[in-house]
Amino acid sequence: MPVRVLENTTPSQVSGANSGRSSSQSCSLLGVGQAFSGTQNVSSVQKDEAWRVNVRIQGCDLEHGYLCGTMEALNVPMADTPVVTFWEGEIVDTKNYTFFTGKWEATPEDDIRHWSKFPSFSPLLGQVEVDGGKSLDLSNYPYIFMRWKEQYFVNVGTDCGLTIAGFYYICFSCSDGSISGFYYDPNSSPYQKLELKSTNDGRSGFSFSSYELQ
Repeated sequence: MPVRVLENTTPSQVSGANSGRSSSQSCSLLGVGQAFSGTQNVSSVQKDEAWRVNVRIQGCDLEHGYLCGTMEALNVPMADTPVVTFWEGEIVDTKNYTFFTGKWEATPEDDIRHWSKFPSFSPLLGQVEVDGGKSLDLSNYPYIFMRWKEQYFVNVGTDCGLTIAGFYYICFSCSDGSISGFYYDPNSSPYQKLELKSTNDGRSGFSFSSYELQ
């Protein structure tokens, strides 16, 4: 959701030609019906300045590296009610998407800098620097890397004092369903951290958030 303006595992095969890229990553904790909750630090300086966040997955198509859901921020300053946004995600599977974003004002250097904040990315760094990770086989990797881009506000207008111009670098753990992420927007405070845990409540979708005050 909007944000304010201003784990180490080695994969079974992390290098070499990815001849089996027709197979997608699979994870029982990543799919429609999963819900997550946690916090979003909206300042990289004041670590205690966090909003409560819920994320729900509404759609998931692993074969095409796509998922979507809703994000809800519960204690946003200046907002009378929780703020909900709809987001779409890209799963880094080296078939549909690589670690290089190629849009949203993110350069390859920005990508490397943000992905490198996840300890689980360390074994992949060398190959990603070469080709964005195109030759990696991530089908059995215990972590799933994604980008989440909020598309529109669901329950408030665009004049709400928030912006969704940026996007999130996301790391999802297949072992326990935990999610960590960092928000990227050149006009926002850097490295605003998202931390979510699976609630396993059987409801539909992710519930994640971060808001940007203009």
